Amino acid sequence: MSRLLLIDDDAAHREILAIALAHAGHTVVQAVDGRHGADLFRVEPADLVITDVVMPNREGLETIAALRRDWPALPIIAMSGDIRAHLYLGMAAKLGAQRTLAKPFATETLLRLINELLEPRPGPPAAG
Repeated sequence: MSRLLLIDDDAAHREILAIALAHAGHTVVQAVDGRHGADLFRVEPADLVITDVVMPNREGLETIAALRRDWPALPIIAMSGDIRAHLYLGMAAKLGAQRTLAKPFATETLLRLINELLEPRPGPPAAG
């Protein structure tokens, strides 16, 4: 299916999501923080990025802004389990995350959002 970059400093949460996404047929590359994720993306870009917002060593908001600046069409999903998640996710959306999720969330919800963002868009009708 698709190559996904999953950025989350919570190793257990990251691993559970990676297993579920791989089970759904995606190739998943994992990063422990925004700096690591951006470095991985530069070496081998992904079709979509899923990033936590609150992390050490380059938090998600900075990561979203950098990815959006360099790859404007890149689909990004931001997630947060912080007590102020609604504020962080609102900022993530303003910086360019197309979808946001407050933790905890159902894996099916994440898969639905991935499918929405990666669904081929119909082109303009052919002239005839």
